[in-house]
Amino acid sequence: MDASIGDRLRLKEPLPYLKTADPMPMLRPPDLVEPGEIGEVVALRPLDTLAVRFRRGTFLIPVDRLEAVAQDRDD
Repeated sequence: MDASIGDRLRLKEPLPYLKTADPMPMLRPPDLVEPGEIGEVVALRPLDTLAVRFRRGTFLIPVDRLEAVAQDRDD
């Protein structure tokens, strides 16, 4: 999956832990983001990892755990 900054993505499945996207990352409990929650890509990281902003924080998520959300646009 190709993602770019600003894309809206959905978490497909729960992770064993969440890693924050801070300059000094911390591990956080997985219940901060529920499967199916939609977030926005704020940064692209190496090794197929994205920094995604969810309602309870910004976390580093592997691309294979995310799926694209259909965007509704009024053109």
